Amino acid sequence: MSAAQQLQELYTYADYAKWPEGEHWELIDGVAYAMAAPSRQHQDVVLELGSQILQHLRGKPCRPYVAPFDVRLPRQQEADDKVDTTVQPDISVICERSKLDDKGCRGAPDWIIEVVSPSSAIMDMEKKRRLYERHGVKEYWIVHPSDRWLMVYTLGEDGKYGQFQLFGLDEPATVGLFPELSIDWAFLNDDQIG
Repeated sequence: MSAAQQLQELYTYADYAKWPEGEHWELIDGVAYAMAAPSRQHQDVVLELGSQILQHLRGKPCRPYVAPFDVRLPRQQEADDKVDTTVQPDISVICERSKLDDKGCRGAPDWIIEVVSPSSAIMDMEKKRRLYERHGVKEYWIVHPSDRWLMVYTLGEDGKYGQFQLFGLDEPATVGLFPELSIDWAFLNDDQIG
């Protein structure tokens, strides 16, 4: 798909499902966005975070998933083929098993983590933040491992994200949805990461 096609056409999950498996795309409001291949550091961070979260949630009703994992975000109750937003967050935690199917997740995950890459920073911090707020993602984390900061958005009772909280990655970060879970960032000091 050329950049010109991207600007001229709007797509749905029906189109997305037919695209070649080796290509990675996200759809936001019908617009297709090519996803760059993640760096080794990015993958190391996603794997470590996913592992910590999985260990904590083992035996509990919530499940973590790592990209590539399709999250379809319908506007209302339209059929999957008509859904115009499908994203692949780095990590998605879903607590309502009814949202899970063989295609991935239909509806908002409870917690999403995006690990910032140079090519994804604006998308993660602006477009996806607004998207996740609109669809009711309860907690949204943006992790910047090389600059060593974490930005946390929490959905308020008004259905909006309030002011973000900014944390350094020098000490563990407590998860709002799971207060007994603290993410330990010590792995970032490992010579194998970064």
